[in-house]
Amino acid sequence: MSDPFDVTLEDGDLLGEVEMTTMLIVAASESDDRLSQDEIDRLLGVVPIPHQR
Repeated sequence: MSDPFDVTLEDGDLLGEVEMTTMLIVAASESDDRLSQDEIDRLLGVVPIPHQR
């Protein structure tokens, strides 16, 4: 019979979120001013979508 309390506590998505949050905290603590939206996007790997007309 399996143990219902024997569960894996590792969650890949959660670990990724923690890593991104940690990067933001470190960058913010090393900055003399607020991080710009562009700096935050760069740290998080956000790629802007070109505007189409």
